[in-house]
Amino acid sequence: MNEETREMGIKICCRNQRRLKPRTSPVRFGPVLVLFAYFAGMSLAAAAPDFGPNVLVFTPSTPAASVQEQINRVYAIQEKSQFGAERFALLFQPGAYSVDIPVGFYTQVIGLGAAPASVHIQGNVHSDAYLPNNNATCNFWRAIEGFSVTPSAGVMQWAVSQAISFRRMHIHGDVVLHQKGGWSSGGWMSDSLVDGNVGSGSQQQWISRNTEWGGWTGSNWNMVFVGVVNPPAGEWPAPPYTKVARTPVVREKPYLEIDARGNYSVRVPALRSDSLGVSWRGGSTPGKSIPLSQFYIARPGADTAASINAQLAKGKHLLLTPGIYELTGTLRVTRANTVVLGLGYATLRPANGVVAMTTADVDGLVLAGLLFDAGPASSPALLEVGPSGSKARHARNPISLHDVYFRVGGAALGRASASLKINAHDTIVDHTWVWRADHGAGVGWNSNTAANGLVVNGDDVTIYGLFVEHYQEYQVVWNGNGGRVYFYQSEIPYDPPDQPGYTSAPGVNGWASYKVADGVSSHQAWGLGIYSVFRNRGVVLTRAIEAPENSGVKFHHAITVCIGANGEISNVINNTGGATTPNVRHTPKITSFP
Repeated sequence: MNEETREMGIKICCRNQRRLKPRTSPVRFGPVLVLFAYFAGMSLAAAAPDFGPNVLVFTPSTPAASVQEQINRVYAIQEKSQFGAERFALLFQPGAYSVDIPVGFYTQVIGLGAAPASVHIQGNVHSDAYLPNNNATCNFWRAIEGFSVTPSAGVMQWAVSQAISFRRMHIHGDVVLHQKGGWSSGGWMSDSLVDGNVGSGSQQQWISRNTEWGGWTGSNWNMVFVGVVNPPAGEWPAPPYTKVARTPVVREKPYLEIDARGNYSVRVPALRSDSLGVSWRGGSTPGKSIPLSQFYIARPGADTAASINAQLAKGKHLLLTPGIYELTGTLRVTRANTVVLGLGYATLRPANGVVAMTTADVDGLVLAGLLFDAGPASSPALLEVGPSGSKARHARNPISLHDVYFRVGGAALGRASASLKINAHDTIVDHTWVWRADHGAGVGWNSNTAANGLVVNGDDVTIYGLFVEHYQEYQVVWNGNGGRVYFYQSEIPYDPPDQPGYTSAPGVNGWASYKVADGVSSHQAWGLGIYSVFRNRGVVLTRAIEAPENSGVKFHHAITVCIGANGEISNVINNTGGATTPNVRHTPKITSFP
């Protein structure tokens, strides 16, 4: 998404937003930065792990004023740091806390208990609009996971847009996904319980997976509910609700936890099939716990691709602490069941045109909590899951990606032919934002060049929460059979300079956002919203979705929207659906195709 405003419900571009100069060294708060003490009545016998200077670990025995001071210092740095270099994780050991937690850019707030009830925040946890006039359309890259909140005023404000993680939460009250009705463009909620109502307000689109709540109100263009208890009443297209009763197959995101003796581990949830509601109703989420001693704890500025690969080759799992990892080589994840977990939006930035990370074609790999940021020399891909030509089947123990994000430009000049390539069969993607930047540093049609956001070559790949935006050709290219997508949000590129330079075939204007290859015989997608925001006159897109017309390729609920005064999307799917018109005067909707 862009730095945006909306008139009469219409999102348009705004310019010249001030951006903080990125810092080049980690912020240190002195000896109280990482706080370790005692649980009430529990001795912490284990030595505290060294998570580095940008991880704050709080205990309930620490005075609330001291905890609040550290939270405020982090937020002062991160509140407006849309493209800054700092990264933070705030970890809360089990217990109760009376604090106010504003969550800024590249900040992850984590409860370390086995279940959300183990950590209870009495006060406030909130995401506030970054832009003026309550505009939250640039509220990216922030996360809350694994704790409960009793909001002091009864309502928790979570005004957010893309690359937002809201997981394993229990809210004793209501939630609003906007700030005072201001504009917002998210978002994601999963494995969470809200006792009261969730008010979506101005949210243009949203996906909720395996959530439970007292109620949901609001709709705009594309709201998707998968495996949700008590989904809202109403059916597509009015309101634009897409409801899938049960989640076919998913593994929840792994998470850091601590036991009563202070031993840290990473919980890897078990695979769930045909699921409904949260995973932790019976207490902790079913799965296995891996002691932290089996992880290599990497540090930005100290570790290289070579040092990390050496540890992975020894059989270690990988925990990436907050910061930016400048990589002159490729990280290679080769052993089955390896877990790679990032804290605080740990960022991998490749140099010299290398691929930042590749995986082998093996069972059970889990990649979570990572931001891939393209370097100035073009990479063929930023992450490649399985080598080209992968053949193994992984249905019983799939590879899974959770909150894995991609960026080309914005913080600095970046280039990549594709951001994410999935070659391995049976892979699960559980929330991703794949973004060619439309604002920030190093942005322009000939600057942050990137053809495709996602290329899927594997069979039976399942994706929940697929956000792909602004790439210069197809946003998504799907070559494998048996693919399933639950929720798709895409803005096509803003900046094609003219129609001749934005033509995919004779008589075809532009590149479809979502391309299913001609040879694919089985594919399904639910809840797709595709938007155009052409900055230059005389540029249009022939179709939003391009797919073979056979009975095995099916789309359920798709909408196109033309935002702003220029251009149009002429059809929704192939030659079906009709055209949008500028300034959201007409939004074609397709219920089913073919």
